[in-house]
Amino acid sequence: MPSNTPRPSDPTRLVSLLWEPSDRAGRTGITKRAVVEHAIAIADAEGLGALTMRRVAERLGVGAMTLYTHVPGKPELVELMLDAVAGEVYADSVVPGEQPTWRDGVRLVAERNWAHHLRHPWTVEVVPGRPVLGPGVSAKYEAELAPLDGIGLGDLEMDQVLGGILALVEATARQQVGLDRVRAAGSGDLDWWAVVSPVLARSMGGRSFPLAGRVGAATGEAVEAGDPRAAMRVSLELLLDGVSLRLG
Repeated sequence: MPSNTPRPSDPTRLVSLLWEPSDRAGRTGITKRAVVEHAIAIADAEGLGALTMRRVAERLGVGAMTLYTHVPGKPELVELMLDAVAGEVYADSVVPGEQPTWRDGVRLVAERNWAHHLRHPWTVEVVPGRPVLGPGVSAKYEAELAPLDGIGLGDLEMDQVLGGILALVEATARQQVGLDRVRAAGSGDLDWWAVVSPVLARSMGGRSFPLAGRVGAATGEAVEAGDPRAAMRVSLELLLDGVSLRLG
């Protein structure tokens, strides 16, 4: 699922691009904000693979070369898109740092990021690289550090705990996005297993995996073919228990 879109070649130009005003219109009346919004609409509907500068230009009713006066290329456009959607995560002013406890704040971070990835599934396609801190990403980082501040962690530990939480959510959201796509394209989970199970039993040739079989059966009975969100929540609570022990 990760996209093969290359990273921007000039990080200094990208930083300037991220922080420059986005509503300044060019000669055609097109703004950088409009370019980014239309690019997000394409990616939301069809994935990053469908996103091209030409597709965005067609939606805007201009030639592709017009876009290059606002954005140097697709790598930079993807970074602008990521920063724009990052700014949406706490746009309703419900923020992690104002929750009753630090654990409640971290749970809010996890749930908001889960919803964010499912609202914009292409965000789990982007191969991680060096963070480029635009205004949206910076505000999101500030908000998500808040529940961890002042509870007894050092600054580096705060960053590492938050990074682990976000990685957990992204990984499980990627599983959910993949499941949603295959479910939309074919049969339900029970029908799929009904077809696959007899073939799997024959192919295994009598080999036994008792532990995997027992755990897999329990999982199947509980949530059919798997529930990435449930896995995310259980793993998150275990991680928070570990932080609590660290604070001790």
